[in-house]
Amino acid sequence: MPPSSRKIIHVDMDAFYASVEQRDDPSLRGKPVVVAWRGARSVVCAASYEARRFGVRSAMPAVRAERLCPQAIFVPPDFSRYKAVSRQVREIFARHTGLIEPLSLDEAYLDVTATRTALPSATATAEAIRAAIREETRLTASAGVAPNKFLAKIASDWRKPDGLFVIRPHQVEAFLAPLPVGRLPGVGKVMERRLAELGIATVGELRTHPAQELEQRFGRWGRRLHELSLGIDEHPVQPDRPTLQVSAEDTFEHDLALDELAPHIHRLAEKTWAGYQRETQGPHGRVARTVVLKLKTSDFQTLTRSLTPPLLPVSAAELAAIACDLRERVDRPADTRYRLVGVGLAGFVDAESFAAQSDLFGMPTSVRGS
Repeated sequence: MPPSSRKIIHVDMDAFYASVEQRDDPSLRGKPVVVAWRGARSVVCAASYEARRFGVRSAMPAVRAERLCPQAIFVPPDFSRYKAVSRQVREIFARHTGLIEPLSLDEAYLDVTATRTALPSATATAEAIRAAIREETRLTASAGVAPNKFLAKIASDWRKPDGLFVIRPHQVEAFLAPLPVGRLPGVGKVMERRLAELGIATVGELRTHPAQELEQRFGRWGRRLHELSLGIDEHPVQPDRPTLQVSAEDTFEHDLALDELAPHIHRLAEKTWAGYQRETQGPHGRVARTVVLKLKTSDFQTLTRSLTPPLLPVSAAELAAIACDLRERVDRPADTRYRLVGVGLAGFVDAESFAAQSDLFGMPTSVRGS
């Protein structure tokens, strides 16, 4: 299907984990709910809209969330329950199309260029999906409809919560022009500052710079930026892609030394571990054998160090410990500063076959959730 003629929907459940908790426990409704374990190294998995009014956001350290909202009710995450609801939502998607690309338990891309229903448009399909989610799960979802994936994702956030926004092909360039460049995927605070140095604050201003100029300054990413400024995204919806890596990363406001990264590694390990639980749930879960530490230096050089330990980590704390130890394999001058750190789990294999191989060769195993 030519990219220009695609019809893509991005569906994003509203405050998903927190909304499930409020749905299942009436005493939590209308109250600031934070889905997280308490503790100095815990991070927020989700926050209800009542908690968000105090500035609480997902991926925030739990101790900071508690400071921002002392009256918040902390609820430990229950990923098996969230996964069950996610399957319900996925079944609703499948009534309309087989081209479904899940991004997480609470969001997915759908290609509805051709559908399994007689609905007249992508907009009508999105409305039908949202209505079914509300009726069958008693939860709400926001949706964006657009000619490609990155625009659909922007659109789904436009009228949150419980909203629908449509970007039609002839509206793309005008819609994008006034947006801050930070709304483009992959543009974080550091890149925003670098673009600001060139006098670029909006997507429209970015569009005026030739692709070749941006490529000379930022490499291949510069050409990609120019394409995004024009609303070009040719990536198709890819259903049922196997997970290659679960990871979380963060770009710092100020560059840090290697020995200053430990608190950030622990925080990101919590987030990565929460995502990893979704892969290990159920009898046919998958396990990751390799721990990955990703670093980006102040001059934008990317480094990765990895380890496949004899025993699989069984907690976020163990994951963090291994990732911290991987810093010893970074052979850079002591005064090197780092602008980004990431923690990941890779080398996914089927849990049952991994356990069988370990038994065969007498290897120790420590597989959770399988």
